Amino acid sequence: MIITTKKMGYLALSTGLAIGISMSALTTADAAPPAVVVYDSIGSTVPGNVPSQPFQAQQTSQFGDRVVLAAGPRNLTSVTVLMSSWGCESGSWNLGDCLTTPAATFSHPLTLTIYNPPSAGLVVGTTITSSTQTFNIPFRPSADSSCIGADVGKWSDGTACYNGFATPVTFTFDGSVVVPKDVIWGISFNTSGYGASPLGYSTACATTLQGCGYDALNVGLSQATAPSVGTDVASNGVYWDTATAGYYCDGGTGGVGTFRSDTPCWTGFRPMARIVTSNPTVGPPTNKAQCKKDGWKTFNNPSFKNQGDCVSFSNHS
Repeated sequence: MIITTKKMGYLALSTGLAIGISMSALTTADAAPPAVVVYDSIGSTVPGNVPSQPFQAQQTSQFGDRVVLAAGPRNLTSVTVLMSSWGCESGSWNLGDCLTTPAATFSHPLTLTIYNPPSAGLVVGTTITSSTQTFNIPFRPSADSSCIGADVGKWSDGTACYNGFATPVTFTFDGSVVVPKDVIWGISFNTSGYGASPLGYSTACATTLQGCGYDALNVGLSQATAPSVGTDVASNGVYWDTATAGYYCDGGTGGVGTFRSDTPCWTGFRPMARIVTSNPTVGPPTNKAQCKKDGWKTFNNPSFKNQGDCVSFSNHS
């Protein structure tokens, strides 16, 4: 993988195609409590590809950030992480022969974990919640003949050329977990050589020219000066678990192969995530007495316009 050197690390870079990430995915059904974005370093639109942190190429097992959530409810609803997919269905992104059937994907499990901040030191605090969900990740589009010179082998939207393909993955939660204001999020997954349970180099995809899509899957990095919602605790740092000491800002003196704070060499590159929460579900009422004395105001599953609306509902349920 071609990567651009950064102090104590590497970033796979590509420039921008403006594409929208639908905010409708962040809303819930009318009967459910409204969802609120309490942290967002993705924004309403993102480029077709973004700077990104490789996993396989940089011996990474987990990557994320420490953030402070904006005012709002605290029941966790979803976490979206912007990924960058460089893998091709056949051929290779760096040999100029990438070929992908439109909308072709590969399936891979990813894990999202929310931690408490450390009580001391660099390592994360206790785990608040963790969820492994399987996603269909798109391969990057085929090489486009209009991409010439330094852009040979890249895909094009008709305006610009790119190596990787920015794609969001959204982890959903049932709202039962309450998160504090200050949290650390981390995304982890296995590659051929790294992760909690490396998949090895003898798998069917690993023996092909194009390799495995998950070996070319990265986490997107924003170059915005600040998140659009919430606060990045250390704008010059991330949380990272890599097996290579030299990739850490401190050369590994703070620990190697452990998910920990890594500063101060990440200025200008912020892991991209959106955290959405909601109030706990209350309701529906089981009898009309619960609607009286302003009890109707406490329900959000469903919500009611007034006491009579609540009573009518309970009489017919």
